[in-house]
Amino acid sequence: MRSLEKLLTHMKKEIEINFYCKSNHWSKRMIKIKKIVKKILSQDELKFDKKKFYYLNLIFVNDEKMKNMNQIFRKKNTSTDVLTFVKNLNIYKKKSEVYCDIFFSAETIKKDAKVNLLNFYDHITHLIIHCFLHVIGYDHKNIVDFKKMKNLEEKILLNLNIKSPYLL
Repeated sequence: MRSLEKLLTHMKKEIEINFYCKSNHWSKRMIKIKKIVKKILSQDELKFDKKKFYYLNLIFVNDEKMKNMNQIFRKKNTSTDVLTFVKNLNIYKKKSEVYCDIFFSAETIKKDAKVNLLNFYDHITHLIIHCFLHVIGYDHKNIVDFKKMKNLEEKILLNLNIKSPYLL
């Protein structure tokens, strides 16, 4: 484990974020990634449920690890940019808790950004927003839900001065 940091923002005290860097492809990028996450969490449109406490682990791995995980959990023998795992728990009638592991592969994200002519950090910002929306309950299993999620992603990206990747 190269980097572990707890991030409790003053605006979103119901969220604890841990950063784990498990690949050399990420080590130089971690400072900027942490700043991006802080900016994303400051967005009013990103509405985490105040009745829940969120434990988010952002885990940055290489393509080999991501391919292994994708094979195990999705039965796909390729790497992918991001995998998100969410578990909701309601313990002893206290505040509900949401545990989430989000895995990112720098190699795949870099390849995808290059193919789509995107800035690496703009692309990862979009992916983090997308994952956080999944954590708070958004999905894209049908066209109506896809449009809701896409519109919210675009609004948050615009607030961060990033163009919509859907327009490319």
